[in-house]
Amino acid sequence: MKQPESDSKKNRVRSIFLRIAALFTGTAFLFSACEDNLEKIKAFNSLENLPLMEASHFQTLFTDSGQVTFLLKAPKLLSYETDGVSYTEFPEGIELIRYDEHQRIISSIKANYAKQFEKEDKWEAKNNVIATNAQGDTLKTEHLIWEEKVGRIHTEEFVRIIRTDQIITGIGFQSDQELQNWRIKNPRGTIYIDVQNNP
Repeated sequence: MKQPESDSKKNRVRSIFLRIAALFTGTAFLFSACEDNLEKIKAFNSLENLPLMEASHFQTLFTDSGQVTFLLKAPKLLSYETDGVSYTEFPEGIELIRYDEHQRIISSIKANYAKQFEKEDKWEAKNNVIATNAQGDTLKTEHLIWEEKVGRIHTEEFVRIIRTDQIITGIGFQSDQELQNWRIKNPRGTIYIDVQNNP
């Protein structure tokens, strides 16, 4: 039996309506997914994430009244300014050597990663940080902060001080920037080394 023409028209209208609804739903889903991806792409390509300056095999001298005070060496330097905060990153490590007025080395710091916050006159060193003073005392830790303005270095991490006749360990450390007047906040122990001078 032949279906009434009005029912046939209704079925065609319903079918077209369902196709249009499915098309709009799919399009809305597609645009929603694309919008998320576009935001991710914009964030990835944002100029704010790109360094203002990049240098390889970087080396520079800092001077004060014509006297060399520091030598800075780094395999890679990246300079950023984000949300009004300026900083320089050394993602492949750093070596910073401090000199006295007679150009003698009085302290040095090496680390696998470092960051300098310019406005705060503050440095942060991480991962295998090694600092030494003029006497050869060596500080080893995983995190060290140097507040250049006040001439102080400190950490809340585990530290090891290696001297000619002893090794001192503990948690937390603070010192002047020459590593002359230092103290460990929570000493854990001291190992004395028997030093014998063989002729």
